[in-house]
Amino acid sequence: MARNVAGNVARNGAGNVRRNSNRARRDRRETGYAGRGAGLLARIRGIRRDTPASGRAAPPSHPTVELLRKLASVPQALAGLVVLAVITAAAVLSPWIVPVDAEEMDFDNLLSGPSAAHWLGSDQMGRDTLARLIVGARIALLVSLGAVGLGVLLGVPLGLLSVYFRGRVDDVLMRLMDAVVVFPSLLIAVGLAAALGGSLRTVIIAIGIANVPWMARIIRSQGLSIRERDFVKAAESIGLGHGRIILRHILPNCIAPVIVQSTLSMGYAVLTEAALGFVGVGIQPPTPTWGNMLQQAFPMLEQQPLLSIVPGVAIFLLVLSFNCVGDALRDLLDPRLRGVIH
Repeated sequence: MARNVAGNVARNGAGNVRRNSNRARRDRRETGYAGRGAGLLARIRGIRRDTPASGRAAPPSHPTVELLRKLASVPQALAGLVVLAVITAAAVLSPWIVPVDAEEMDFDNLLSGPSAAHWLGSDQMGRDTLARLIVGARIALLVSLGAVGLGVLLGVPLGLLSVYFRGRVDDVLMRLMDAVVVFPSLLIAVGLAAALGGSLRTVIIAIGIANVPWMARIIRSQGLSIRERDFVKAAESIGLGHGRIILRHILPNCIAPVIVQSTLSMGYAVLTEAALGFVGVGIQPPTPTWGNMLQQAFPMLEQQPLLSIVPGVAIFLLVLSFNCVGDALRDLLDPRLRGVIH
């Protein structure tokens, strides 16, 4: 009987152990389900917060849109963008904004002040100042875009070649750039414009060539460090061609300072075009530009100061807006460029 009692006790103990282990396993499983359920619920709540009413996830915004949104959050950049938008819209929509021809002469209103017929007055030949100002804005925008585009088109490839091949190629190209930089940019533009003749194409070429060394040197200064990165070495080790390495691995990592410098150079191009027009070697009359408007208004400064004030304020606002946008772009794209690009 004692043996039977001991057997029953052993069987009962083993059963209790199995039941306890099964209960513990079931509790752990339920706890895991609860934890996973809580995590899933949290993720669902997060999706619901980020998902629009349509039930689909919002697509990521384009980098350009995101950059414009960040620019709009900077007050000075927003003011610059507004001024640029107004000037650009006026230049594009000039036939509908000002129905008066810029070269139409009104001999009954010579050197007149603001009136219903001439909102900003007229010059010594009776030509409408507002119409001439808007045509001059179109010329200023074309010169700034064309000159900076030419500088980028020529300077960026030279800088990339200097960075990638180095050695004698770097020495020759940089010495050529140094030879151009020795002369003031305005002097180069004046010399080329005087030699080639005063026209829109000549002014764009003259200012664009003066911008080439700066674009090349900026690309070179940024590319020297990128040239030694591991991803460039890896691309060389697997046998990629020189053009593919330059265009796909080096250039995309150097483009930010080029964008910043291009924006700032547009303001310089506007100033240079106005200076060329003022000294008489820029775009020649009868095509109105802000520079030759100042030149023609200078002798009439005492009789009608508004003729000089209007184009002067226009030049000031356009250059200031380019500089404000360029400074904001510099800080947004790469704050380290603060001491490099100015």
